[in-house]
Amino acid sequence: MHVDRVVPNLTVSDLHQAVAEHSAILGLRVLMDHGWIVTLGDDDGHQLSVMTSDASAPVNPDVSIFVDDVREALAQAHAAGVEIVHPLTDEPWGVTRFFYRASDGRVINVGTHTQ
Repeated sequence: MHVDRVVPNLTVSDLHQAVAEHSAILGLRVLMDHGWIVTLGDDDGHQLSVMTSDASAPVNPDVSIFVDDVREALAQAHAAGVEIVHPLTDEPWGVTRFFYRASDGRVINVGTHTQ
């Protein structure tokens, strides 16, 4: 399994304001906007996501890690004995993902793009 990209996720109360602030201050532009999560980025591949409430999971993740084999990552998570807080799910927006809770309590979204 190979990690393709790591994106921090910030939970915000006002999505529009957060996008405007980070765009103005950091010069990032909107790469993806699903209405509940917006990913900002630049031409060098740096990314930051801001979100209100996850569309299908019971909690918001602290970070999203995209891998080339999400099923292998899930097997590794099971082998490590971590809590799976959102099962492996084929999401309607073209991502297959699961969430696990790390020992420090942070929630990690592990996924792969399927479209």
